[in-house]
Amino acid sequence: MKKIKIKELIEKIEGEAELDFTIEDGRIEDVKINFGFYRGIEEILQGRDAWDALVITPRVCGICNHAHLIAAVRAIEDGYQNAGINLLLSEKAKKIRSFTLACELIQNHMKWFYMTIVPQLEAYLQIDNRQNHALKATYLSSTVTKALAIFAGQWPHSSYAIPGGVSCDPTHLDLMQAEALIDECIRFVEQVLIGMDMAQYLDISSVSQLHEVGGDLGRLMHLIGSSGMATLGQSYDRFIVFGESLLSSSGKSIATAVSKVDPRYVQESAQDESMAKAVTYKKRLYETGPLARGMVAKRPIIKSLHKRYKDALLTRIFARMHEVSLLLTESKRLLRELDLNEPSCTLDIDTRCADFEGTGIVEAARGSLIHQTEVSGGLIHRYEIITPTQWNLSHGSGDEHGIAVEAMIGSKSIQEATFIFRTFDVCSVCTTQ
Repeated sequence: MKKIKIKELIEKIEGEAELDFTIEDGRIEDVKINFGFYRGIEEILQGRDAWDALVITPRVCGICNHAHLIAAVRAIEDGYQNAGINLLLSEKAKKIRSFTLACELIQNHMKWFYMTIVPQLEAYLQIDNRQNHALKATYLSSTVTKALAIFAGQWPHSSYAIPGGVSCDPTHLDLMQAEALIDECIRFVEQVLIGMDMAQYLDISSVSQLHEVGGDLGRLMHLIGSSGMATLGQSYDRFIVFGESLLSSSGKSIATAVSKVDPRYVQESAQDESMAKAVTYKKRLYETGPLARGMVAKRPIIKSLHKRYKDALLTRIFARMHEVSLLLTESKRLLRELDLNEPSCTLDIDTRCADFEGTGIVEAARGSLIHQTEVSGGLIHRYEIITPTQWNLSHGSGDEHGIAVEAMIGSKSIQEATFIFRTFDVCSVCTTQ
């Protein structure tokens, strides 16, 4: 049968991407992922004061801006440490940064679920659902963002994280307001997303117990299972995490074996016909994101799902939504443990370093975000941003396809393939630096 070439413009992925499909015998044989727009944030930073990165890099993305801020400030702090300036962040500053980052991940996950995954699945299965999914996403994301803004001052594009700590000095009233907002988010998740008590939900450790999950997540999993889609979207079963976070440590997982990683072996390369750069670790491709964090952390329910479905779309979707409940629980703990008597910042405002190299790593919503900077004479000489979705978007090498490409190959329709593509929650605006 003759091969057919079809181009498909993909939207609702934080920007746009063009997928060039090759179809043979009614199946997807190959896919090229192309991003046509160039951001140039890295070039904008060249020649600027090192601390300008704290204001400019959050503008990379309107969804993950806070993750970029934390990555930027960590890159500066790492550079200061490498230059011999000892920085000891207070536990207060660490907890506030972790809390605000958790809030950003929560709103990110919920928007993706209600504004992309649920409506796209219903459209694919031709289900007429009159529920206002966007309203659900907006309610939860706006509530958790209010909690974030108590410490960050605004969202998006906050710059409250500074070398040595944070610029805010919260009060007991601030903590009470933040905890009340997190409690409201927990009520929403219990009543709408999972349809059960959160503590009981987090006790679920095996696939056999997942029938207990109700709400919109339970419904979505039932739709995927009953339509025969549960095993679709499998790739290479390789996962990587570079950042230390509330939910995982760094490491790589191949099948179920977890081992250490070293960011020095991360390598970027240009891709033909695309502004996105491919990323490999020791010349191999790895999936990054919530599923990777769940596998590296060896979470029982994620391991159980993976044992049955491997790195399929059902496992990938559940792993991301499972993080919402974990992050809300951890957020409450952070607020309760916060000692307001500790200093917010430990670095004197007059302490500046003119020459340094540093790396900042953060676990963002879609996976490991890496900022690398070289500063000479107080000005940025080089700035590199390696975003999470670059890991999943590579066209691949001569030996293997890219992660997302491999997951789409074999699909019986373009609609099925593009749904699989969206389960990676591809971000165009941050990928094309």
